[in-house]
Amino acid sequence: MKEIYFAGGCFWGVQKYMSMIKGVVSTEAGYANGKTTNPTYRDVCFMDTDHAEAVKIEYDESIISLKKLLWVYFDIIDPTTPDQQGADIGRQYRTGVYYTDPSDEAILKEEFEALKQKYKGQLVVTELKKLENYFPAEDEHQNFLFKNPKGYCHIGKSAFARIEEINNSI
Repeated sequence: MKEIYFAGGCFWGVQKYMSMIKGVVSTEAGYANGKTTNPTYRDVCFMDTDHAEAVKIEYDESIISLKKLLWVYFDIIDPTTPDQQGADIGRQYRTGVYYTDPSDEAILKEEFEALKQKYKGQLVVTELKKLENYFPAEDEHQNFLFKNPKGYCHIGKSAFARIEEINNSI
């Protein structure tokens, strides 16, 4: 199994969306690349922790490639908006791709260059960095939208409607 970490605004929607993608084996909501140890949701929201709400994704590379998974992620974020996705505003809602395997770096850089071409004339602000640290979120945030189907999500219903089409193309 391989792993990658995606920050894409509120982690509730990103976790639900990614967990529905064929080849994704597990997901976990958490806090990434901040400057404190073991932050809580309250810390991340109200203190200067610099953590991003992120989702740890373990995936089967024989089913879905990193490149394809990355483009699925790019489909649910706005990579040109700093520190905001949907109605969620703040540093913890920035977008970012954080890797642990050094061999993934070249693939990711190549795909980020392609993304910049797609958004020519706009600044792509999504971070691409090695994972510095990660802490799992509290239990109540794990699989939140499965437990609370009417909960808020910045990812539109049309994106969730495309999951079957995406899975059929994998």
